[in-house]
Amino acid sequence: MCTVCGCGEGEVRLEEGHGHHHPHHGEEIPAVHHYGQGPARAHAPGMSQARMVQVEQDILAKNDQYAAANRRWLAERGILALNLVSSPGSGKTTLLTRTIAELEEGPPVAVIEGDQQTSQDAERIRETGARAIQVNTGKGCHLDAHMVGHALESLQPERDSLLFIENVGNLVCPAAFDLGEAHKVVILSVTEGEDKPLKYPDMFHAADLMLLNKIDLLPYLNFDVERCIEYARRVNPRIRVLQLSATTGEGMEAWRRWLLAAHELCRIGA
Repeated sequence: MCTVCGCGEGEVRLEEGHGHHHPHHGEEIPAVHHYGQGPARAHAPGMSQARMVQVEQDILAKNDQYAAANRRWLAERGILALNLVSSPGSGKTTLLTRTIAELEEGPPVAVIEGDQQTSQDAERIRETGARAIQVNTGKGCHLDAHMVGHALESLQPERDSLLFIENVGNLVCPAAFDLGEAHKVVILSVTEGEDKPLKYPDMFHAADLMLLNKIDLLPYLNFDVERCIEYARRVNPRIRVLQLSATTGEGMEAWRRWLLAAHELCRIGA
């Protein structure tokens, strides 16, 4: 279990509709079991809320120190770092490979790939000609700033380059961990349902940009684009939204322009 975000045994909400009686014991089962209440917003058997809060504060404080060091290292070199976050299957790696192709005339690109196991995604990135390093987290449900710092030492991205950090597929855990990036970019595919921003508000609140991916599939789905965007802005009024398809290329030019503008601002700041 991740103590900070409460995954695993932690922040769990079981929806049962209306309360009902257990078939064997006759006691009423509540309509909603909500383990995300209390100061820690999570639950761990045998650990008090106060202790969980203290553990969370200690973990995040240490992570923030590493993140600050990463941010300084990147800023000194004029490197724009983006933390790409999403649930599994949103199309992050396909989007990355398409983006690298679209940026062929632009700044150098390097990628840190985060997965629990395998190096398949890093290999896909290297096939594009971009430099990439794989970080396997094992049972870990997210990248942290310490992992990214070590990856930067090995990868050594070029000055004035663009660094993509593809986080572990998870819309909960990565929201709490600053990696030293300039922006969190949350990728939501239209196959996932328009209510994801309401179900996972911490992630959408932390993101500066939402990429609504796989829009080529909209004719075949019952997905309300406007409602999804409204939900995202209800959680985060400042979030920017771009609609695209990494498969067909629709909307990729707007994404490319956003990247180049953000990269230029980073270089000016350096």
